[in-house]
Amino acid sequence: MSFKTHTLAALRAARARTAEKSALVGLDGFVDTIVTPVAQRTGQGEAFTPIRTIPEFAQRIAGAAGKSTNIEFYPLMDKLGGNGPIMANALLAAGTRVTYIGALGRPSVHPVFQDFASRAEVVSLCDPASTTAVEFGDGKLMLGQLRSLDTVTMETIDAVMGAEKFRAALAAADLVSLVNWTMIPNMTSILRALVEEVLPALPPREGRIFFFDLADPEKRSREDLIGVLEIIARFGAFGSVTLGLNLKEAQRVHAELGFSSRGVSEDDLRALAADIRLNLGLATAVVHPRESAACATAEGSCWVPGPYTDKPLITTGAGDHFNAGFAQGQLLGLDVESCLTLGVCTSGHYVRSGQSPSLDDLEKFLGSWS
Repeated sequence: MSFKTHTLAALRAARARTAEKSALVGLDGFVDTIVTPVAQRTGQGEAFTPIRTIPEFAQRIAGAAGKSTNIEFYPLMDKLGGNGPIMANALLAAGTRVTYIGALGRPSVHPVFQDFASRAEVVSLCDPASTTAVEFGDGKLMLGQLRSLDTVTMETIDAVMGAEKFRAALAAADLVSLVNWTMIPNMTSILRALVEEVLPALPPREGRIFFFDLADPEKRSREDLIGVLEIIARFGAFGSVTLGLNLKEAQRVHAELGFSSRGVSEDDLRALAADIRLNLGLATAVVHPRESAACATAEGSCWVPGPYTDKPLITTGAGDHFNAGFAQGQLLGLDVESCLTLGVCTSGHYVRSGQSPSLDDLEKFLGSWS
């Protein structure tokens, strides 16, 4: 039986449990403006030739050194953004009940989050940050303005949501997913407070899953990164811990933990995940480049190819959709190969359609993936 057939059968057998599951997700929030950079204009509106690759864009910028230049970004859409909201929105689409705590707008929720807020229980701590997502054929540049995220603290959570209500939500959640450590300056102190003060006071919960995503830590120091990884590992005393990493993130974490460099073959990706998991003592480590995904647990490692397309409709949020699909599989009790497959299918559906898939959509996608 192929991994696709196996996953389809497992999903059909387990999907009824989705309505029983709940997730607590946070803590960021962005308004994403998706843009295409213009190489040459030939008329109004969409009458232009785009800058297609990051090296081409870099050459344009380098040519302005000592001079100046003008680069047009043609706007495609404004959308809900941030690792947390995108992941939470995808979990909602799959039928999981979601409580979201993050930067969605104060005193009122920003319009891009209104539909999301109508379907989830949301607690907005502050105004959202903003990102201009410049998409190319070979990657994307995320240009962010993040000052509002400075106010995301444990004290703010307790003041806005209420300490008792926050702790009750944590106690009730099957999945707790705290993402975008890189862009939230106080996230390390929040995680430390959770693991040292909050979680020890909560009743044990069988099957609780913690899911963490760092979000490109390139701008953070080695000391900061190692520090938060050590705190993330401590969550294992209160549940099963998964660390999700894209390829760039995994290679940085792997190097900072003292391992020699790895490539991108199936064996390399399995080894990346296994080394990180074992070193940190996690239940699961996941590595997901654009073309495939691998993970490691105490039982071993596995790898699946992805339904890669070289003509995506959108790429911003693809990794967050992978995370949602993988975590959805964990909530349903699927084996890790099936979790990986749900991850790549959730991402694959999203980059083709721009929409977060329902479980029906995932079944159709799995059934038609050739």
